[in-house]
Amino acid sequence: MTRRLGSGLERGRAVRIALLVAAIAAIFFVDTVTNYAIAAAVFYVAVILLATRWMRPRSVVGLASACGALTVLSFTLTHSGLYEVGIINTGISLVAIAVTTYLSLKLVAAEAAIHDARERLTRIARVTSLGELTASIAHEVNQPLAAVMTSAGACRRWLATDPPNIEKAERAAERIAAEASRASEVIARVRGLASGKAPIRAAFDLGTLVQEIVGLARGQIDRNDILLRLYLPEDLPRVFGDRVQVGQVIGNLLLNAIDAVMADPARGHEIEVIASRTQGGSSVTLEVADSGIGFRGQEAERLFDAFWTTKQDGIGLGLTISRAIVEANGGRIWVEESELDGAALLFTLPVAPADGEEETGA
Repeated sequence: MTRRLGSGLERGRAVRIALLVAAIAAIFFVDTVTNYAIAAAVFYVAVILLATRWMRPRSVVGLASACGALTVLSFTLTHSGLYEVGIINTGISLVAIAVTTYLSLKLVAAEAAIHDARERLTRIARVTSLGELTASIAHEVNQPLAAVMTSAGACRRWLATDPPNIEKAERAAERIAAEASRASEVIARVRGLASGKAPIRAAFDLGTLVQEIVGLARGQIDRNDILLRLYLPEDLPRVFGDRVQVGQVIGNLLLNAIDAVMADPARGHEIEVIASRTQGGSSVTLEVADSGIGFRGQEAERLFDAFWTTKQDGIGLGLTISRAIVEANGGRIWVEESELDGAALLFTLPVAPADGEEETGA
């Protein structure tokens, strides 16, 4: 398949080059056969604008130089009309070609810089979100580590008895291995959320992912005495998307819900995470609802705007990035009023196809 894809790209590139050459030849012909008063060479500008979308900057400069040389050559080959007018039109065409090339390359460079900045902001927001989970992560890792220490002490005591109780020592060693594996899994999940690897779409179980993210935030939920209810049907179909990115979205929505319910101590501290299959069965909806204060006035309309936030210490990128992730994975995200008298954020993901086990780059 990779070979077929590569050959398809090569054919597409060959077609574009052929069309480009044909356009340049047509402009040169028209510019040559018409008199000096017709500045057909200005149309080279359109060729350069198209070329900047798929050619490298050095190639674009070479193309612009060729167009300039053809403009001068066409002027020397034209013998009809006012010569002075031809000089002026040729000069205007050369200036237009040069300015267009310069501005086009600047625009491409600016777009590349914007893309790089967006990627850096995404990484910053991801690390920021993980920073908010630090206490919960420490809680989750400390639990298995404490169990490891307890089991290690028990193992030493069983081995120190006379005679050594090998059977109980072995069971303690098995507990050590299990708890160490649990701690490793917690760390692996956190590192996966913080990784900058290229997105990979595959079929996965959304309910399992929700439980993993809830596990990371469990310490924060318990410390704040929040009642969390999960509604994850066992017959929920697998979804198709980037598991790491979707996990970031769920984590962000869960953190926002925790902040919302803690903003007003007088209100109930309740959060519901509900997964369901949409009508028609082509996608799965995940809802994160809270009993917080909700959104006032026009807040809901600006919720996904970059750098806009209702939090005093927020950076306003979490939901912006969440929307980009959900849409990139074939879903949509929106806000509603919660039945818990707060806010509810919902997003959809497509159901995995029958052969959805195969991973594909996004």
